[in-house]
Amino acid sequence: MSPALFMAIRKLTPAVHDKVWGSALTEPWLANPAGRKIGEIWFSAPEVLPVLVKLLFTTENLSVQVHPGDDYARSHGHLRGKTEMWHVLRAAPGATIACGLKKAITGERLRESAVSGEIVDLLDWIPASEGDTFFLPAGTIHAIGGGLALCEVQQFSDVTYRLFDYHRKPERELHLDDGVAVSVLVPTPNGRREMPVECEYFRTELLIACGITTRPAYSGPAICIALAGEGQIAGEPFRAGDAWLVEAGTGLAIDSPDAAFIVASGV
Repeated sequence: MSPALFMAIRKLTPAVHDKVWGSALTEPWLANPAGRKIGEIWFSAPEVLPVLVKLLFTTENLSVQVHPGDDYARSHGHLRGKTEMWHVLRAAPGATIACGLKKAITGERLRESAVSGEIVDLLDWIPASEGDTFFLPAGTIHAIGGGLALCEVQQFSDVTYRLFDYHRKPERELHLDDGVAVSVLVPTPNGRREMPVECEYFRTELLIACGITTRPAYSGPAICIALAGEGQIAGEPFRAGDAWLVEAGTGLAIDSPDAAFIVASGV
């Protein structure tokens, strides 16, 4: 493979977002000497690839929420819906995530349980451990528990319908009409997957580098994020938490004694 194929990559600038449920424990992915409660770090190049890659850090439960599919989103003024996946980077003992419902309910029951908070008990809470991967199609009611660091890959969309927010102050808006309209009201497979994960919107693979490692050229653009380790990629230094846009037709050349990456590409 021509060395030129390894050079068409661009390091992405992270967008860092503080959250009430965020964490000061963002190392090794981001230095945080001020102890900010960082919840999300975004990496994207929407003009090239309609995929958003995030790192998430939690100290408490996120809101119970659901995302619409493309048709509903577009009929309500949005560009696209939101299907996503999570890969667990770190998990405190007892950490859990919720993917879907434990049993079938009606839309009226969903609305009532969201108002009362009982919805938390209706969700299928699953133990989460480092290395676990979960896939959440649009319409899946879900929640992320505390004590987790995740890598999330999703459609480039931030359309979220919040169903319950634990009565936190200040209170945030709930979106019960839209949320009930798009929610899957029957149990679904618990979302646990093995890499690679592929759907109609993106493909994610886990890339392990030991020594000099090459990956053949991608047919389309991709985002590559370092989950662990340090070394060089296409001759440039990297550490955990760095991400790059990899242009179509470009391969990867990685030099590291021990590193791991998620590569998210279009399909």
